[in-house]
Formats: sequence, C-alpha cells, structure tokens
Amino acid sequence: MLPASIQITGELLSGEEVQDICQSLQEDVVRLLSVRGCQLSDAAFQQVCFCVASSRSLAQLNLNLGVVSSLSRTNQLAQALSNNQSLQALFLHGSPLLDAGLVTLNPALSSHPALLSLDLGDCLLGDEALRLICGLLPPDGNKSGLRELTLSANPGISSRGWARLSVAVSHSSQLRVLNLDYNPLGDHIAGMLAVSVASSRTLEVLDLEGTGLSNQSAQVFLDMVQNYPTSLRVLVLSENSISAELQQQISDLLSEGEEEEEAPPPQPGPAPNSTLRPIRDKYQPIRDKYQPIRDKYQPPAWLPHSNSSPQMVFLTSGVGESLLAETEM
Repeated sequence: MLPASIQITGELLSGEEVQDICQSLQEDVVRLLSVRGCQLSDAAFQQVCFCVASSRSLAQLNLNLGVVSSLSRTNQLAQALSNNQSLQALFLHGSPLLDAGLVTLNPALSSHPALLSLDLGDCLLGDEALRLICGLLPPDGNKSGLRELTLSANPGISSRGWARLSVAVSHSSQLRVLNLDYNPLGDHIAGMLAVSVASSRTLEVLDLEGTGLSNQSAQVFLDMVQNYPTSLRVLVLSENSISAELQQQISDLLSEGEEEEEAPPPQPGPAPNSTLRPIRDKYQPIRDKYQPIRDKYQPPAWLPHSNSSPQMVFLTSGVGESLLAETEM
C-alpha cells in the first residue's frame, strides 16, 4: 500500500476519527499526519502519541496551533518521540510550551535518529529553551543536526539568547533554513547573524521578516553578499524599515550567486521524499486588522499569534529542502 497523508485542520476530532488515525499509524501506511488547530480529548491525544511511538512510516507530524496545550501532553509527546525512529519533521508552531516544555522535550529531540526539521514558532520560549535548541545544531564533526529550524514570534528570548544562537549557527554543519521572523531582533542581533551567515557553509535561507531592522542591517548584509562567498540563497527582509532599493540589491546579488553555482553534492543522512511537502505556518503578529483564529469549535483559552484571513504558509520540497513556494490555505 502506498504511504498516505492525513491532514485535518481546526476540527473537533470524533472518537471514530481518532481510531482511524491510530489504525493507519499502526498499519504503517501514514507518512504525514497533520491535525493542526484540532480539538481532541486528553485520552485521544495520549492514544495518538502511543501510535506515533510505534509507527515506522511517519515522517512528518504537524501539531500546530495549540494541540500540545499542556505539560502533560508535552510529556506524552516526549515519550512518543523517544520511541519513534522514523520522524523527520515536527511542527509545534503556536503551542504554549514555555521553557519547561522544551526541557521536557529536549532529551527526545536531541537523541532522535532522523529528525531534520523542527518548528517551534510562537511557543512562548525564553533563553533556557534556546540554549537547549542550540544543542540541536552540533558543531562540524559532531553528530548530524537539524537542517530546518523555525523560531518565529518568540519575543521572550533576550539578546543574549540570540547571540548564543548566532554562535551555534556559525558552527552548524547541517542547518540550511533558519526562520526568525517576527522576533524583536534589531540591528545589533542582525549584525551577529550576518557574521553567522558568512561563517556557515550550509545556510541557504534566512527569514528576518518583521524583526525591527533598519537600513543599517541591510547595508551589512549587502556588504556581505557583495564581498564574501556565502551559501545563502534567500534572505527575507520584508516588514522592516529597509528601503525597497536595498532589498532589491541584496536579492539580485543572491540570485546571481545561485545561477553561477553548480548543483551541490547530496547531503548525508535520510534522503528527502519528493512526495512530501511540509507546511510551515507563517503568521503576522496580532494587529488591529487581524483577529485571532476562529474555527467552528469553541477556541481554547490560549491562542497562538494568528489571524482569521487565509493562512499564509511556505511549502518545502522534501524535509530539509529550501523554501520553494508560497500559497494560501
């Protein structure tokens, strides 16, 4: 039987639906399971986690928009990840994990043999969580680490935390995509990230949308791409106080580099499956023109940063691949 994809968004899952999901996981016929924004009972969540633990086919798990809504659920997910051997991409965007949740998840994340992509955007993380996340980006010569990391909209992380991440990115031998959009980084942290980009031999995509940057940051990045060799191919600077001219100059230079470069050799590790297209939720911060998401069920007490307009998401071709296309859900 061909691998299946189960994708349900914003629904109250019935007992029958949960049973169908679990049966498919137990039969090892599911490659992608997405229940983003869905409501399910604690017992049902525990049942799904139990089946995720034993699944040998599951490559992508999307629990975005508050599905992991308590520490007990975080514990259950950590236990599932500790036993699972197949998962390559985990999406937890918009989950109220806090630092305590990352402390719970970290042993399973750091020891997982196949995990390549992790989305922890809008998870109320702080410096302690970021310290642990940096451990998922091991230096050159160490074990393989993440290829894609999303940390969007985590304003509780301090400048010291971002500085630590910049150092980790500089020495990571695997990271190809880093999404830091809608964090209050400012020009100082952007300068550190520019040094990280220049040092990295693998980073291809850096998303700094809405991070409080000015033309000062853009000039630093422009100087970098003009004068130093870099693997960077996409730099997102929209929703910042940066002139359109500077953004276009940087984009043109990155495009020229991409055209000149030959195809890179294949990366070690699990081969990406071209039939899988992991989805990254990309949100605007809550503003007057945006309203919190409203599904057909009564929303939980805690809601992630989101809006009621069609959700903008980025698609990637295979786990760990560069961002390719933007679409609406």
